[in-house]
Amino acid sequence: MDSSIIADRRRLRRKLGFWRLIAVALIVALGFAFYHFALGDAGTERPHIAHVTISGLIVDDDELLERLKKVETSDQVKAAVISISSPGGTTYGGEKIFKAIRAISAKKPVVSDVRTLAASAGYMIATAGDTIIAGDSSITGSIGVIFQYPQIQPLLDKIGVSLQEIKSSPLKAEPSPFHEASEEAKAMIRNMVVDSYNWFVDLVADRRKLPRDEVLKLADGTIYTGRQALKVKLVDAIGGEAEIRAYLTSRGVDGELPMVDWDKKSNTPFLLAGAVSRLITIFGYDDLMKTQDINGILPPKLLLDGLLSVWQVGHD
Repeated sequence: MDSSIIADRRRLRRKLGFWRLIAVALIVALGFAFYHFALGDAGTERPHIAHVTISGLIVDDDELLERLKKVETSDQVKAAVISISSPGGTTYGGEKIFKAIRAISAKKPVVSDVRTLAASAGYMIATAGDTIIAGDSSITGSIGVIFQYPQIQPLLDKIGVSLQEIKSSPLKAEPSPFHEASEEAKAMIRNMVVDSYNWFVDLVADRRKLPRDEVLKLADGTIYTGRQALKVKLVDAIGGEAEIRAYLTSRGVDGELPMVDWDKKSNTPFLLAGAVSRLITIFGYDDLMKTQDINGILPPKLLLDGLLSVWQVGHD
């Protein structure tokens, strides 16, 4: 038989083998993905301590609220540790998360674990736990509410642009970035900020079991290190996992229970692409990867990577 025909047949067999491998890899990866998303992580199917991380700017986060609800209702979750690394965010977002954590606390012990920064709405969330444990140099506090709006009228004046408006009443759409706010508009916003601030102060006073007058002295926007916060009773202890487990043990939780992350998981596409790539290498077809671009095998999308309670660096 002609040598070129033999070579062609060998190449064809290798290509067929490659595509069979891809089919098997896809089935396996989809199986893992189905188990992961439909049946849940193996770690959450046995008694454990749920660990949830809340980081970045706090907003009205439906996914996080749904996750906290699952922690609340899971019979396998015997306690929860909420690790917080946030400068704060919207007052409403903090309120929603606070209430979700309090719902968990009504059924099982909750520890608030203050990491690098838990200020403003971040501290609001921390107060929802049964106890607050911070690091020596953690930053917390900044109890207060802020409302900011831009003022671009000076810029418009420089470039010769003006804005005319007709509105139903003087306070409609106030404050506006296109003109200086009237005293009435400033009073309206100030009243709204003060109302939210009073709610925040009352919340801290209630959760920390402190007199309101004492909380008012602390609620001037000041930030504190963990050590300072301990002295003024804004946190309960300084420490880390050992102190967290010691507290949970004092609440009747088995100290040997594993701590399982309930953080947002990676998307299926990443799992799928990673599984295919690893299986191709394991079965010895990595040499074909030099000539067969994986991007041409799988669809491109599968491989694609109000009011504020916030502490802002560089602002008074």
